[in-house]
Amino acid sequence: MLRPLILALGLALTALPASAQPPVWVVRDADSTIVIFGSVHLLPPGLDWRPAALDAALKDADDLWFELPIDGTASRETAQLAVARGVLPPGETLSSRLSRKGRARLTAAAERLHVPMAALERMRPWLADLTLGVAQLAGGGANGSDGVERTLSRAAPASAQRRAFETPEQQIAFFADVPDKEQVAALEHSLREMQAEPRTYDKLIEAWVVGDLKMLERRGLAPMRRASPRLYRRLVTQRNARWTQMLTERLAGSGETVVVVGAAHLIGKDGLPAMLRARGIAVEGP
Repeated sequence: MLRPLILALGLALTALPASAQPPVWVVRDADSTIVIFGSVHLLPPGLDWRPAALDAALKDADDLWFELPIDGTASRETAQLAVARGVLPPGETLSSRLSRKGRARLTAAAERLHVPMAALERMRPWLADLTLGVAQLAGGGANGSDGVERTLSRAAPASAQRRAFETPEQQIAFFADVPDKEQVAALEHSLREMQAEPRTYDKLIEAWVVGDLKMLERRGLAPMRRASPRLYRRLVTQRNARWTQMLTERLAGSGETVVVVGAAHLIGKDGLPAMLRARGIAVEGP
């Protein structure tokens, strides 16, 4: 259940075409342009994925927006907050919260992905869920230094202002404040999926590469929306609504803007492009 949020926060994959052309969306008015691109935080090295329209926008960018600040300080703060809010109280274990089958699947996943079971046992379900997801990606050669955000931040002019929609504290809270019952259900779902459909991430990235937004929605977001509407609203819809307001305010100004957020935030009726269009703002793109 939380695994699709690795798409919302960024995905990675091991078997991609040599050249990828994911879509971009463009918003224009008389004195400003906003180019929006769906992020993949972790990527295998050497992949040529950048659309020409994105590179052109970067050259003239006055500001570059990410979900979180792209710097070492924010990364350290996020890691510290994850530990502070993702560890169970002394004497409690993760496996004690899972079903019998869930415990067996957790043990199997930990062994397969080389994640110490002792470490997982100390984690709250949301952190264990994300930890296993990232471990699966890293096992396929994914590398954070080759991810979309860091690559684009390096490529943009030094003069372009780096801005963020959220703080590390806000983003960790989106996961940590989910009720425990929903966290457990999410982890159980992820463990079942890892066992039954080990190529889920590969299929999602293959869809991202070719711009198959319907497939991304069907496999990446629809399961969460069906199983836990409240979790979906918290992690996707409500955040998109806040970002839509921020971009509407940015559009009222002037200049050239590039926005880079997780690909799942751009999909379907709850995506940023759809929310901007619902406000009467013309958006070029899928």
